[in-house]
Order: sequence, then structure tokens, then C-alpha cells
Amino acid sequence: MRYLPKSPTDRIEMLEAIGVPSIDSLFESVPAEFRLTRDLNIPRQHSESEVLDRFKAFAANVASGELAEAQTATQYASFLGAGAYRHYRPVVIDSLVQRGEFLTSYTPYQPEIAQGTLQATFEFQTMICELTGMEIANASMYDGSTGCAEAVMMAVRVTGRSGAVVARSVHPEYREVLHTTVQHQGIPVTEVAFDTTTGRVDLNALEATITEDTACVLIQSPNFFGTIEDVAALAEIAHKKGALLIVSIAEALSLGIVKPPVEADIVSLEAQSFGVAVGFGGPYCGVLACKEKFLRQMPGRLCGETKDSNGKRGFVLTLSTREQHIRREKATSNICTNQALVSLMVTIYLTVYGKQGLKELAEQNLAKAEYLRSSLERSGAKKLFSGPSFNEFAVVLPATAEATNAKLLEKQIIGGLSLAKWYPELGEGASLWCATELTTKAQIDAAAEGVR
Repeated sequence: MRYLPKSPTDRIEMLEAIGVPSIDSLFESVPAEFRLTRDLNIPRQHSESEVLDRFKAFAANVASGELAEAQTATQYASFLGAGAYRHYRPVVIDSLVQRGEFLTSYTPYQPEIAQGTLQATFEFQTMICELTGMEIANASMYDGSTGCAEAVMMAVRVTGRSGAVVARSVHPEYREVLHTTVQHQGIPVTEVAFDTTTGRVDLNALEATITEDTACVLIQSPNFFGTIEDVAALAEIAHKKGALLIVSIAEALSLGIVKPPVEADIVSLEAQSFGVAVGFGGPYCGVLACKEKFLRQMPGRLCGETKDSNGKRGFVLTLSTREQHIRREKATSNICTNQALVSLMVTIYLTVYGKQGLKELAEQNLAKAEYLRSSLERSGAKKLFSGPSFNEFAVVLPATAEATNAKLLEKQIIGGLSLAKWYPELGEGASLWCATELTTKAQIDAAAEGVR
């Protein structure tokens, strides 16, 4: 019904209004021998992404009927994830964000001339709250890594405590950004181990690590290994010790199927998966969402809804806590900004897919990842952790990850990410693999064959 918006009931009412019993009656004036009584001899309907793949195949002079082969012939298959995920971007996103009123507009300080930008941001905040289960969300951050650092500093302000406990299963580069940010803030950071069987945070180690000076516990779910954490159990331990729980989410699409971390106090989300292209580190779209009682300590901006002097609905910047807006010593952050154009991409993406579409897309990612995992296991790989995962997981390959990737690259396949750099104790064969809706069965089969 996307391109034929009239429902069967609408059509019946229209026919009754003009006094015609059926649509076929409208064509009775056309002689029977000239009327087509069979289906058109054209290919089956295609999705938008399939249509683009077909035209790319034409451009590359590849047979149009072999879509999987055409895709492989025109680009490398990639099984990388680790915080940047390949998802299909509907073409409507670029059509809208490249409009001048969005692309070239400045910060919306004057609401009377920036209602479009402010409303888009307000809708963005609302969608993020619905996704994360939080009560408020800000107007975006630089990215997921700086969002984690901002969340830790926010927790220190809220609790009046000084330290942070960070799970070692949080993205290694997120942890590096955090250390860089807080090293001169007087915030000591202590890391806590993960369970080598499940891949989840070691609950006993966490309980022993939290002290009376711990302001917050920072975890990631799905974590760097793709394993989904037991957020409720982690929240219980943190809250029992008087600390806040911060949940970082690098793969936002997981929220289409995974229970949102409602037990958390602060959620730091990287929304790149929602319509933002993978490209050389950004610009991406970080978000902070939290309980409403922490509103005054949240960095960045918040857009709010109001009424003008005529009683009409309008939008304004409700809260701006950067040093350029208020006295420097009162600022919650001197480095954060809002990615208004990038967050608009996220807003359009979520609007296009909707709740049901996002769920179906997440289910497709889960199914692709499960097929990839079973295919790799048939080729001799072993799943590294027993914990549940979404579209990403860690395995131990029959050979070293580096040797396997070199062999796959000869077949135009970018294999999984070697984990030895950050987790040498896992061995040279440990590798992180990811599959999304853009990963084809042919690509998975070819990668599994190359792993043998």
C-alpha cells in the first residue's frame, strides 16, 4: 500500500460514489481483444536496496539476474562491526538533509526562524527516549565515545563522588577516549574484568571493585564482544553501593529487538546505525538519555515544546549548558556539541522504518548473524563466549585472525576484527565478526569457505 494508498474500502466507496460496480467496468469501452488479462511479464517487485544493486550491476556490466554475484563483483564483502555498522540508508535521507534550510542553517538560537530544525530535534529526542526507555534525551553529542566520557563526568556531578568503574568489555577505543577526557578531571577510572565463559561483566568482580567513592559503573550492551549484558543484575549491584549505572550502546539497531536498559540511570548511545554512513570515523551521532531527575546535570542542549503568544504550538531551546551559553564555571561541558544535521538523518531513518520496521530489520540482522556463526563453526571456528548476542559475536578461528584475513582479502572479503591487539589473553585466533541486512548468503558462504 506504500504507492497505492487507497484501501479496498476506499475503492469501494469511490466506485459507489460514481455508480460503477467494479474497476473493470471502467474499461468496458476498451475492446476485449485489447485488454490484458494476464500479469505483466516483468521481474518481481524489488526493495529500494535491490533496485540500487541492480542498477549498480548494470553500470558494472554485470548480468542483472545475478544480484548476489553483482554485489560481490562491485564491492568488497565486509564482516567488520566493532562500533561502526553497515546498514542500508534509504535514499530519502540525503534528499532531505541536503535541503538548504537544514544543510546550511546555523545553530537555532532564534526560534522564530528555526522552527523546522527545532521540531526535527524535538522529534529526535522523543524517539530516543522511546527506544532507550529513558525519560529525557539531549539534542545529540559528537559520538558514542565522547558520550561515554560526558556520562561519567555527569555521574560525578550528580553523586558528588569521584571515581568510575568501567567494564573491560566496553569498546577499547571508548575507554581510551574516557581516560583522555578525565585524566585532568580528578576522576580515577578502575576497570573490571569480564567472565571468560559468558563474555559478560563478572558480577562478583564488580561487587568487589565498587567503593564508597565510586560515582558510576560504565558498561556496554551489546558489549564489544557482541554479548548482551544482564543490565538488571548490574544495576542492582551498582545501586546497592550508591553508584549510578551508565549503559553504552554502540549498535543502536539492537534496540529493535533487545529490551531497552530501563534499569540504567544514564544511557550513552551511538546512533550511527540509524541512517548515518560508515566513513573514516564520522561525523557520527552520540546521544545521552537519562532519568528526568538528572536533567540539570546533562551536557549539551535540549529542545522543548511551548506555545507562542497566539497559543500555537512551537519549539525552543529549553536548556543549553555549554560555556558559550552560560558562565563557564557553571557549564556541564566545554567540549560537547550537537550534531543537528546528523541527528536529522537518524530522525528520518526512524520515521521511515517505524516501530514494526525497526523490529523486522533487527530480526533480519539476528538471523544473518546466526547463519554466519553456524557457517563459521562448520568451517572449524569456535564461538568464544556463551552469552546471548545480536548481530556480532567473537570466535576463535582455526588459524590466526591476521592470516585468515589476509587469505580472505584475496577473495575481496574483509574478515572479522582481530581481538589480539586489545585482548591478547584471548589468543591470536580470536576474531570479532558482524553480519547485517546488507550481508548476503553468498558472501557468508564464501567467507566460511575461506576460513577453512
